[in-house]
Amino acid sequence: MEGLAGLALPVLFIGVLYLLLIRPQQKRAKEHRQLVSNLDVGSDIVTIGGLHGRVVDLTDDTMDLEVTDDIVLRFQRSSLARVVQDDDVVEDELVEDVADESDDDGSDER
Repeated sequence: MEGLAGLALPVLFIGVLYLLLIRPQQKRAKEHRQLVSNLDVGSDIVTIGGLHGRVVDLTDDTMDLEVTDDIVLRFQRSSLARVVQDDDVVEDELVEDVADESDDDGSDER
């Protein structure tokens, strides 16, 4: 009976580690693999490094992103952080409009 009690603590510790650390990480990895596999040409994305672009070509391992007119960069597909939704683009445009209005208010703060 003492041997069983001595074994319970390490088993309990491993169980807690699995539930708190390993399982959530596996879930995030699965979601990322699914996001990468569902990527389509024409999607607006953000890379892990924060670069925004539109996918113009896909291969098994790489994606070509158009960041501005005539500038296409090649990235590993695994560097995808998220796909930008239409709502995100509208919010970005609103932020730019507000910034432009504050710059053009006619006041000289110098």
